[in-house]
Amino acid sequence: MPTLPSSWTQGPAEPHTHSISKATVRQQILTKPPGSLGRLEQLAIQLAGLQRCGQPTVDPVHITVFAGDHGVCEENISAFPQEVTAQMIANFSNGGAAISVLARELGASLEVVNLGCVGKVPALPSVRDEQIAPATANLAVTNAMTETQVCAALASGDAAANRAANAGCRLFIGGDMGIGNTTSAAAIACALLNKAPEELVGPGTGLDYAGVSHKAQVVTRALERNGNNTAPLAILTALGGFEIAGLTGALLGCAARAIPVLVDGYIVSVAALLGVRQQPALRDWLLFAHRSAEPGHATVLEAMDAKPLLDLGMCLGEGSGAAVAAPLLRAACALHNGMASFADAGVSDTNEPSGE
Repeated sequence: MPTLPSSWTQGPAEPHTHSISKATVRQQILTKPPGSLGRLEQLAIQLAGLQRCGQPTVDPVHITVFAGDHGVCEENISAFPQEVTAQMIANFSNGGAAISVLARELGASLEVVNLGCVGKVPALPSVRDEQIAPATANLAVTNAMTETQVCAALASGDAAANRAANAGCRLFIGGDMGIGNTTSAAAIACALLNKAPEELVGPGTGLDYAGVSHKAQVVTRALERNGNNTAPLAILTALGGFEIAGLTGALLGCAARAIPVLVDGYIVSVAALLGVRQQPALRDWLLFAHRSAEPGHATVLEAMDAKPLLDLGMCLGEGSGAAVAAPLLRAACALHNGMASFADAGVSDTNEPSGE
């Protein structure tokens, strides 16, 4: 068995209870009725506990998009050809993709990790060539990856977390790019949650009803081949994608390095679910950005007791939903750190009206 990252085998630290207590007390003495800022208060408290500090921050933000192609595309489960993956990598690098625009708006660093594309990807700025193979194998007929490939993808994700830590990252966003990856994600989620494909398979890049039905049949074949295997590593090997494994390694690696993660949509949430099943303490380090329009996402979120910040009907991937939600975390931190206390402002803290 190839070597797994230490974050796969060892759980992350727990949130700092003293920092949580101090942040909770501070929220009670700020010039507002207690609880009047709703979830923004809890986000600030949570971040304070994760960052072991009195003044939490999410800056600098670091975004890593993992890209990889899927052999299951042989089954005609996508409305787009596989060449799009390589084309989109170039678009990320050139600044034309949604996540590129959002990263600029956030002032966030953005890198792309190419773990394996059918199309040729030339040397490009901000793109790391860590190709494992041109694509995974067809998960409907055989294991998607070998043990060596899974470990390589997990290690790539862990290395991305290490780069983020070395750059002083205070909030990590992972993104995905890979034609066919909603099929892989649905299969993984079905295996982890013991759900029927019809519950978790959706249109992905825009399939019609017949296309979704065919996609569910492909996932059914994959699950039958996988049998009753429920171990996270076995499921990832049998049904995963390079980019999903990379994301799983990155999320675990960030938690191991005390970096909070803002989780994007369906693909990243499935990677998060895999990580949580492997290391339950990972859940403490995850904040959830949005509810994807992909129908299986709600079930995956529920399995982690996750309450996303936004529901905008998005389903693009790339980390775009998380990038849209990141300013809410900035606002939570700014309010927590910058508001005056009742004592500072000379305002009475008893029987004050809410102003509404």
